[in-house]
Amino acid sequence: MNIENSVVLVTGANRGIGLTFTQALLARGARKVYAAARNPATLTQAGVTAIQLDVTNPDDIAAAVKNAPDVTLVINNAGIAQPGGFLAHDSEAVTRRIFETNVFGMLNMSKAFAPVLKANGGGALLNVLSVASWVNDGALAAYSASKSAAWSLTNALRHEMASQQTQVLSLHMAYVDTDLTRGFEVPKTSPEDIVQRALDGLEAGAEEVLADALTEQVHQALTASRPFYLPQSH
Repeated sequence: MNIENSVVLVTGANRGIGLTFTQALLARGARKVYAAARNPATLTQAGVTAIQLDVTNPDDIAAAVKNAPDVTLVINNAGIAQPGGFLAHDSEAVTRRIFETNVFGMLNMSKAFAPVLKANGGGALLNVLSVASWVNDGALAAYSASKSAAWSLTNALRHEMASQQTQVLSLHMAYVDTDLTRGFEVPKTSPEDIVQRALDGLEAGAEEVLADALTEQVHQALTASRPFYLPQSH
């Protein structure tokens, strides 16, 4: 898909990777960028069209479809995370809350905008996932589980939307230097590098982008004699 002259909607566009997407899309010549966030007042990027959108709110999604009928690319970026394992006392509540945004939000946005993309020639759907789609060590248990579910969702959408000529791309990456990873003392990739790889892949017709070296290593190790998602000996 060509970015130039495209019309794009980015969820969670007020900060982090979402904000970086809006900047990069404008720089690549997108004709219009709808920047969506729960609070439109937090959208500070010049040149975008602000939309109020909580992806867990069906009314907000319906309004977005009505207000953005010309969209040719949807970037499902909105996501939340919380540290903790499944044996924590509040794990069920945490998991339900995270799945509402990271899985059901993505599902409902994709369902709502699939007819819009079809009407506008097919276009593309880009789902922001994670290296955590494939590994879960319990540190971010609910988040990792949500990204596994979102990966499976994306794989299904790729098959279901093929007949309407919609490109479906999954973006996987490890830690990115954004507010979401503040406090994690680990190597991080800049959001600019992640977004560049994502948009390069989109324009090349890719279906999956592994956006950093660690993600590539983990993906390759999934088929090792002891797969990476199992506990590794020290």
